Amino acid sequence: PLSAPRNLPGSGETIIWLSQALKDTTDGAFVVDLYDPGEIVPAFAVTDAVRDRKVSAGYTWLGYDQGKIPSSPLIAATPFGLEPWAYIGWWYFAGGRELAEVVYAKHNMKPIFCAVTGPETAGWFREPLTAAEDINGLKIRFAGLGGRVMQRVGASITMLPAGEIFQALETGVIDATEFSQPLTDRALGFSRIAKFNYYPGWHQPFSATHVVVNLDVWSEMRSSDQALLEGLCTAGVARNLGYSEAMQGPIVRGLGDVGVSARALPDDLLARLRAAANEVLDEEAGRDADFATILASQREFQEVYGEWRRLAYPPPTTEGQ
Repeated sequence: PLSAPRNLPGSGETIIWLSQALKDTTDGAFVVDLYDPGEIVPAFAVTDAVRDRKVSAGYTWLGYDQGKIPSSPLIAATPFGLEPWAYIGWWYFAGGRELAEVVYAKHNMKPIFCAVTGPETAGWFREPLTAAEDINGLKIRFAGLGGRVMQRVGASITMLPAGEIFQALETGVIDATEFSQPLTDRALGFSRIAKFNYYPGWHQPFSATHVVVNLDVWSEMRSSDQALLEGLCTAGVARNLGYSEAMQGPIVRGLGDVGVSARALPDDLLARLRAAANEVLDEEAGRDADFATILASQREFQEVYGEWRRLAYPPPTTEGQ
């Protein structure tokens, strides 16, 4: 089961590719059947089904586990956190994978990093934002730790799966939404209703998606099949990041053609969000030991990596190069 529809642009390409690659490389012996949200499992219940072995594995954004696994959002997206290539480094070479495996082993699952994208948009809004106060009372769909941060600065938060967001926007149940990157959001129709699209994607500088395998199923798999799945998922990470980076520019360039204004968040609002994010992260760390361990690991990596990043990468030009 999947947490987002496989035909949704920017969401389904990698798991479809992975399923076919597993089949092709084993002459049809390794078969992964894909099920869209609601076919056999609701969008936000993928890991529940995997944990209980109602299904062998799933493909999901682990931030949806926030209510039952407090540290899970850090594995999926950290506000003002690592950029996607830095997250890749943290996962494979700085202990991220091992930390995630310890957390999910407690819930009878093996997480396998299989896809990542860069920042999402900061959201699609019916009305423009001119100051931090405009967030007060705003009804917005928001996921993960970013939702907690938005709630802290005064927004009213609701969680909806992909297939329900457009109707909520259209009927006025919500005033604004975030979900994914421009390619995906445009396909969901947000630009037809909400004409103000804000940046940067402070709440999810990276968005990681994982295959989760029931631990008993994993232990029953041949070591060669385990290695193949992990190896192809590693390839999926590179493939997904490349695809997502390639696809966003044309969508953003065309926003004006459909009456959408792409804007930067007001400076005072962004500063308020950063301060609130640190408060929320520190509070969660005080409540959950796994959260504290993973947050400390990411912050340490981000600080040290930042030395390299500041020295090595040229600042963006006005042409965005």
